[in-house]
Amino acid sequence: MLKRLFDPNDTTGAAVKIAEANFPAPFVSGLEYGAPARGTWNIVHTGMLIPDAHQVFVCASNCLRGVVLTAAEMNASHRFSTVTIKENNVLEGDMEDLIIEGVSDIINKLAKRPPAVLVYTSCIHHFIGCDLSLCYKELRKRFPDIAFTDCYMNPIMRKSGLTPDQIMRRQLYSILEPKTINPKSINIIGNNYATDGDSDIVRLIRKGGYSLKEVPLCNTYEEYQQMAESFLNISYNPAALAGGEYLKNTLGQQHIYLPLSYNKDEIRNAMKKLSEVLGIEYKEDKEDERKADYALSKALEIIGDAPITIDYTATTRPLSLARLLIEKGFNVERVYADSFSKDDHPDFLWLRENSPDLDIYATVHVKLRVLPRNYEQKTLAIGQKAAYFTGTANFVNIVEGGGYYGFSGIEKLAKLMVEAFIEEKDTRCLIQQKGLGCESCI
Repeated sequence: MLKRLFDPNDTTGAAVKIAEANFPAPFVSGLEYGAPARGTWNIVHTGMLIPDAHQVFVCASNCLRGVVLTAAEMNASHRFSTVTIKENNVLEGDMEDLIIEGVSDIINKLAKRPPAVLVYTSCIHHFIGCDLSLCYKELRKRFPDIAFTDCYMNPIMRKSGLTPDQIMRRQLYSILEPKTINPKSINIIGNNYATDGDSDIVRLIRKGGYSLKEVPLCNTYEEYQQMAESFLNISYNPAALAGGEYLKNTLGQQHIYLPLSYNKDEIRNAMKKLSEVLGIEYKEDKEDERKADYALSKALEIIGDAPITIDYTATTRPLSLARLLIEKGFNVERVYADSFSKDDHPDFLWLRENSPDLDIYATVHVKLRVLPRNYEQKTLAIGQKAAYFTGTANFVNIVEGGGYYGFSGIEKLAKLMVEAFIEEKDTRCLIQQKGLGCESCI
């Protein structure tokens, strides 16, 4: 006879008041649940940002299922190939030959020779001590006209060191070839989405007469390679820090980190820091802040005291956003996040002091599979996971901040909140599509 192990309404271990939460990890790691909200990008989506590049995944067949579907769902199967690892490859010790000959066979059969090939290896290669350096050395020898880079589909790296996502955002720039530095060219790095053209950061760059490059804006491989000439790389996603350091060490480009924030002092300090690097006189523009405040006040008039939930997939700074909304009078009840970045620590402390009853919910805890997904009153969710876990049709459908930054980003987010609160969405249809913003065949 089947016996229920816990009360489906019991949130113990899966939720905690922020006043009682630990930072940066409020929950114990264990058996995990994967919600069907799939709008966040994975390593396949990110690798596809390099124009005309071809991906080759070398994995066991069960590991290939998800990435094959990702490529198919984004209508990019023509840029994607696989090499299947079988038991005999492990037992007979011919893993290096499998990679070299498998990738070579794929390249030789392609209708058009790609300028770059991204080879993704997996856990088994590390377990058996595969000589990956030998593999890449031989591939580069056979195909000198192709740029090869090593990428990793390695879930054993998720809990220590750089995660596969952080490594992918670094490797996205690993095949840039050194060029003469252009002092009037700047890159924004580490994002799956292009930074909004109206954002504070882009407007300041344009004001200084600088050209701006970003991988999501590159339409050709040649445009992508032009990123190597920029004198400065800017990142605002913490997952991009490793990429910034890599480019600093390999291409001699400068790197500054201007973390995404919803705090006016942090935003002003970031703009001041960038102005100093660019040699532009910094002048605080209160009009930007006024527009953001006005948009939030108009949103509050419409949303009122309706419960608001936020998840970490919508923004890399969920606690910063929660703090802003609470300061402006909104009723933020929940934040869905399994851990926090160090950037969120000041906001964590503020929320503990000023909003101690704010609920922090895990997203991967097994209890999230059965906890009730409904609110008694109309709820606004910011992010797909928050929408899924609360069962609301009123949600802001963005991931990774949506490309918004600064006061203009706050203004646009406030308008999206109003739109989401007024107009319901088909949550089930929208959140099942992989890689928000990618072309989808679903």
